[in-house]
Amino acid sequence: HAAPPSSFARERNVQPRARPAVKRVAVLSDVHGNAPALEAVLAEVEQAEADLIVFGGDLTWGPLPDETFELVRGLGARFVRGNADRAVLENVSETEREQWMQAHHTDEMRELLASFEEQVVVEVDGLGPVRFCHGSPRTDEECVTPETPEERVLEFSEGVAERVIVTAHVHIQFDREVAGIRSVNAGSVGLPYEGPPGAYWALLGSDVELRRTEYDLDEMIERYRRSGQPGVEQIVEMMVEPPEPREVIDHAEKVVFAG
Repeated sequence: HAAPPSSFARERNVQPRARPAVKRVAVLSDVHGNAPALEAVLAEVEQAEADLIVFGGDLTWGPLPDETFELVRGLGARFVRGNADRAVLENVSETEREQWMQAHHTDEMRELLASFEEQVVVEVDGLGPVRFCHGSPRTDEECVTPETPEERVLEFSEGVAERVIVTAHVHIQFDREVAGIRSVNAGSVGLPYEGPPGAYWALLGSDVELRRTEYDLDEMIERYRRSGQPGVEQIVEMMVEPPEPREVIDHAEKVVFAG
């Protein structure tokens, strides 16, 4: 994933308080600095008349952090802190790419990232209380996939009251019932590990609606290449030919925790 492995992965025992129920929640995760994708999704979110946007983490860590920040400032959304957002705040800068990322986050951008919540709970009409986290309820680096065994789901949901848990981090979209939990991933807006190319997100209301938004991939590639981010060609390649979900799932289930 975009952020490096971190020694700061730790269990969290966060119990955020839910606010009044809302009808429709748009879930946008793993934008990874892909401003063109985010702009396209936000237009569809407006058409869908979502009452609230919840960002699932890893927002600006990518080739276009400034442009991404400009799109979200003033949105009135709620933000979950991902491991990449945390890497910015922890000043992780061991590689050339990490140094570039730190240099392209202003104090104002860091202030926004610092305001992100560890986890978010929202009462959604039709679904009840929904918990949003990046990795899992116990750490932002846990990989939850459509094939995560029941035993591990029981482990990471221990002490969690909500029966709908929306995770991110693995960049794969899914909706499954397991161990008495509805385990959902909205997919990745900016760097999906699945095809066809596009921006993946979800709309929660009386049910879970998994969505994909198309946008101008050529424009995105051109802007990425102009960004100057080290290693950007590798990201471009992944955008044009996304990894196979099978490969991603097998790796995620093998490592379990990944930065």
